[in-house]
Amino acid sequence: MRSLRSGLLTSLLAGVVTAGSLLLAAPASHAADAPLRDLADARGKAMGTAVTGSKLTGTYGEITGREFNWLTPGNAMKWGSVEPSRGSHDWAEADRIVDFAEAHGQQVRGHTLLWHQQNPGWLTNGSWTRDQLSAVVQDHIATEVGRYKGRLAAWDVVNEPFNEDGTYRRTLFHDTLGQDYIAQALTWARAADPGAQLYINDYNVEGVNAKSTALYNLVKSLKERGVPIDGVGLQAHLIVGQVPSTLQQNIQRFADLGVDVAITELDIRMQLPPTQAKLTQQAADYKAVMNACVAVARCTGVTVWGFTDSDSWIPDTFPGEGAATPYDENYQPKPAYHAIAEALGGTTTPPTGACSATYSVTSQWSTGYTGQVRIACSGASLSSWKADWTFGAGQRITQAWNANCTQSGAAVSCTNAPYNGSVPDGGSVTFGFNGSWSGSNPVPVVTLG
Repeated sequence: MRSLRSGLLTSLLAGVVTAGSLLLAAPASHAADAPLRDLADARGKAMGTAVTGSKLTGTYGEITGREFNWLTPGNAMKWGSVEPSRGSHDWAEADRIVDFAEAHGQQVRGHTLLWHQQNPGWLTNGSWTRDQLSAVVQDHIATEVGRYKGRLAAWDVVNEPFNEDGTYRRTLFHDTLGQDYIAQALTWARAADPGAQLYINDYNVEGVNAKSTALYNLVKSLKERGVPIDGVGLQAHLIVGQVPSTLQQNIQRFADLGVDVAITELDIRMQLPPTQAKLTQQAADYKAVMNACVAVARCTGVTVWGFTDSDSWIPDTFPGEGAATPYDENYQPKPAYHAIAEALGGTTTPPTGACSATYSVTSQWSTGYTGQVRIACSGASLSSWKADWTFGAGQRITQAWNANCTQSGAAVSCTNAPYNGSVPDGGSVTFGFNGSWSGSNPVPVVTLG
């Protein structure tokens, strides 16, 4: 749908702890135990991403090729991109994406043939009769679909045809050709490439509502009339904490019509800045969407609308919101990435030693001491943390700061405060405590979770 953007005592008493939690956001070079595309392949699903063709190099290209088995051009195949002047085509960006996909064993979803936005000025500013526009649209579809015949697996033929109340959106195509422009477009696309799967794609149709019911009724009618329609795309531009409760039910009712369903443009935005609580909820939301698709046989898979926050349309469109994708702006997987992997049946293991904690005593007197733990990451990041240890000489924590610490017998557990759960790659956080001791104050063995 949318555009992608887009001291000496300290050293003597120090002890090192190691990372071991699935909440670790592992580096791009070590994310899930298996790439998302392999996990998806094992379940017969697509795991896709929208991409910007000019960025398909370096880390961006490496992650794209490794993690995804489907690609969608974010902008490169829209009418305004491929035919900015009538009869003059620019295929460079689109070709780059298709070539990349073929080189990496990926499928491509064409996006999109007819949409009310991102059209060339010569089209939107023209004065067309019904017959004239019909010929122009047919030529556009035949030219673009025909160019990639046999190379693209699916097309979003018509994008966003409905208003929120389920009425047809007033567009150049609807108002000039009538509402049957959708059937015509599908028929022309089938003629141009009989092997490609043909979809209608829209947003706010993820749950059962007036808009999704209008789409349902349209698809039912098209099927009854014999118009070629293979699937529906549910865009899924969602907000943290607001995944529709009827998502799986809605996917299933479309599947029951005899068409496939794809989640085509998934992102889940939040109010900035991100917090540990927001990232945790976002991960749960991503997993809920993935689970709904996995549960329905005819849900072909999920495409995220850009895999990194640096390539997301959200901040430009929704000021103050963002962090909507599975990777942050530095290509570090977020909890959402790991949630996707888990929904596909995978596990995530952070690299050994990428995050560590150092326990130290900063001051000590006859009956007590002040301790500190520094948690640092290099080659990974954390969205939350928990440090556990067992005292070996009867020490007791009497007060803690920058962490929530509890002690039961000799066992101590400290978790992050609401404001310091995030430890970026190359960053660190510290928390401190006062404790009592008697006789000796040996260094405990600590684990970081």
